Amino acid sequence: MKNLFIAILATTALTAPVLADTAEIQEFRIGILGGENAQDRLNNNECLRQKTEDLLGVETKLFAPADYNGVIQGLLGGTIDMSWLGASGYAKTYLSDPAAVEPILVKVNNDGGYGYYSVGFARKDSGITSLDDMQGKTFGFGDPNSTSGFLIPSIEIPEATGATMTSGDYFGEVKFTGGHEQTIVAVANGDVDAGVSWADGLGEWEDGFNSGALRRAVDAGLVDMNDLVQIWQSKPIPEGPVVLRTELPEDVKLKMTGLMASLKSMDAECFYGVAAGEAKGFMPITHDAYEVIIEARKLKSN
Repeated sequence: MKNLFIAILATTALTAPVLADTAEIQEFRIGILGGENAQDRLNNNECLRQKTEDLLGVETKLFAPADYNGVIQGLLGGTIDMSWLGASGYAKTYLSDPAAVEPILVKVNNDGGYGYYSVGFARKDSGITSLDDMQGKTFGFGDPNSTSGFLIPSIEIPEATGATMTSGDYFGEVKFTGGHEQTIVAVANGDVDAGVSWADGLGEWEDGFNSGALRRAVDAGLVDMNDLVQIWQSKPIPEGPVVLRTELPEDVKLKMTGLMASLKSMDAECFYGVAAGEAKGFMPITHDAYEVIIEARKLKSN
C-alpha cells in the first residue's frame, strides 16, 4: 500500500495545472453526501472544487443532494464522477452495479487506523445514560443509506436490547431525521430522546471528537457537547472510500487520486473541511476492505 501511495504521488503532477483530454471529459462533477445542510457542504468542499478545476483544466461542479441516495444514483447514472461515500453507500453502489465505481482512498485517523464509530447520544438533562433508559422513548436514525446513521446501529442495537428497531417494540418510536446534522439538532432540541451519528472516537467528547458529524456540528455552533451524553457506541466500522467513476479516463483517475492523497500536505485547512475534522490524510484502499459491509447490506435487504 505504501508503494502504491508513493507511485501515485510520483506520477501525478500536482505543482501546476495539467489539462485533461477535453475531448474525453467536458467537466468534472463531485458529489457530497448528505448529513449537514447543503450550503455548509458546498462551502467545506469549494477549495477542493477549485483545486480540481485547476488540475484538470475543465469546469468542476459540486453536487449536494438532499440525501445519500442522490449521490449514489448520480454515480450509477454517470452524472457524478467522484464522491467520498460511507461504507454502506459504497456497498449499495457496488450491489447495484459492481463496475460503476472504483474505491481509491480512505481517510486515515490520527491514530493510523481507518475505523470510526456509530455513537448513540441523548441530552444530559434527560436522565438517559444508556439504551436501558430508552425503552418506550423516541430514537432517531439519520439516512437509510448511512452506515453509522442506520445500517450498523440497526443491527447492533437489537443485539444489545434483544428487541427489533420497529416502533413500539422496544423504542416507543423509531424515525428517520434525514441526516447526521438533523439527528444531532433533533436530540439537542428534544425532538427525539436519543439518536446516532458518527465520530472517529478520538480526542475529547467536548470537541465532538477529532472528526465526524459531531465535530462538524460543534464547529458550526449547532451544539454544545456538554449538553449531551453518550449512551451507546458501535464496534469499529471501516471508514467509507473515496470513489471514482470507473469509466473516467485513466489519466483523470490518476490525477484525482494524487490530488486527494496529497490534500492534507498541500492545504491543511482545505483537508479539514473536506474530511470533517482532524485526520492524517487519505491513503489507498481497495474493495476488499468493504466485503463485511456489503454482506451486512445483503442481510438487511433480505
